[in-house]
Amino acid sequence: MRLWAQSHLCQKQQRVSSVLAVAFALVFLVLASSQPANALPAFARKYGLRCSACHESWPMLNYFGQKFKDNGYQLMNDRDAPIWQNPGYWPVTFRIIPLWHRVSTGKVPVDSGAGQVEQRLTSSGFDISGLDFHTGGTLEKNYSFYVLPSSDATASFHFETVMARLDNLFGSPWLNVKLGKFELDNLLSEKRILTLTSNGGIYQLYHFMPQGDGNIFGQIGSNQLGIEVMGHSYNDRTRYSASLLSSNNGQVGFNYGANSYTGFFTASQAFDAGRLGVQRLGFYAMLGEAPTSWLTNGGAPIPGSGTQNKGFSREGFVGQFYFGQHVDVQVVTQHGSDSAWFGQGYGDLVDGVATLNNTPGTSLPSTARNPTWNGVLIEPHYVYSPQLIFLARYETIRMSQQGTESTVLNPVRSDLGNVTTYTVGYRYNPFMTSRAGFAWHNEFNIFHQTGTSALTSTNINTSELLMGFDFDF
Repeated sequence: MRLWAQSHLCQKQQRVSSVLAVAFALVFLVLASSQPANALPAFARKYGLRCSACHESWPMLNYFGQKFKDNGYQLMNDRDAPIWQNPGYWPVTFRIIPLWHRVSTGKVPVDSGAGQVEQRLTSSGFDISGLDFHTGGTLEKNYSFYVLPSSDATASFHFETVMARLDNLFGSPWLNVKLGKFELDNLLSEKRILTLTSNGGIYQLYHFMPQGDGNIFGQIGSNQLGIEVMGHSYNDRTRYSASLLSSNNGQVGFNYGANSYTGFFTASQAFDAGRLGVQRLGFYAMLGEAPTSWLTNGGAPIPGSGTQNKGFSREGFVGQFYFGQHVDVQVVTQHGSDSAWFGQGYGDLVDGVATLNNTPGTSLPSTARNPTWNGVLIEPHYVYSPQLIFLARYETIRMSQQGTESTVLNPVRSDLGNVTTYTVGYRYNPFMTSRAGFAWHNEFNIFHQTGTSALTSTNINTSELLMGFDFDF
């Protein structure tokens, strides 16, 4: 779900103090009124489980919930087959979020008597998110599916997920095949992210693009179209997956090249650390190519005619570390690299983001380089109870090589486009039953990017404060 455009916050100290005082008072009230939590909708209605069986905090999965998902939304018992179910069961969940937020955007170009200047733009008000319409489960024993029509806040719908999966082929959990549009098999799932602000509600590592880069295709956080082979041990301690994807960032049709593909590979191993819990270490790699040239008609690119494929890669490590029942830390690292052609702005020509077309005879300037970068994400959680979780996140991405070499005549900042973001918040669930779930969500995010303001090429600092009621039914 994508909630809003740029998100930021700047308020007077007095107003911040007032908001925080109210927030802390409400935290005290909800702690005092805690009651046991029950199961989530849809799958909870089917199996009669409590929410804490599958979720560390809704919608984030725990170890058992991940195993349930890996098994194709099955517990591997007689209840898996739909024919067993009560006719009143309908595997559907709706999710939407009414909210209030205050955003502040730094270095916005505005008109003035002397031309354009940059200034901070701050606003606040009530809003809503888009609507997610989840339906999934089993069509028959070992035939699972998931469909997710999703809208923006104006009720403009698209298909976020449409996939079918063959589970436990040849009677083995080591072979499962999925086809359709689906989330990549990231251990740290952006689709189950606990945060909601614009910059904090995504993982920056999963979407980062260097300044001036035309490669939209290597976004790990976007649901992609393709086929996935996935397997795991019976206890789910060992996992692997390999996906072959169309290089189109999950867009339907042949808007880009009809013959450009991307591979996404993951593997991980979990081990028991005694009282600390089950720890998991893994790696991921995204290796692909995408077009930089299109045939044109009247100067406009012809969809599906993309050629001159150029390469890109994203690889890193993932760790999930538990320190008893209440504290865990998730860590992701990444090294990314794009072809020098992407670094010069070739790539997303069909969508009009890039204005360059690598027609035959085109050559790169001598200063062109492969843009490369390194990043890290650290996200700790404190689970006070299945109803209340405190969370934080720190992400930083640093360019190690810009797409254009710096020269005396054309100096380029080595840190241009570097990103740093901080997020803190908490979610409280006053109840969660097999018919509905409700979370009172509070979050604050600060986002910093180096040298990217429109007029002065200086640093941008933005932030957002958000409070909302996140509910499903």
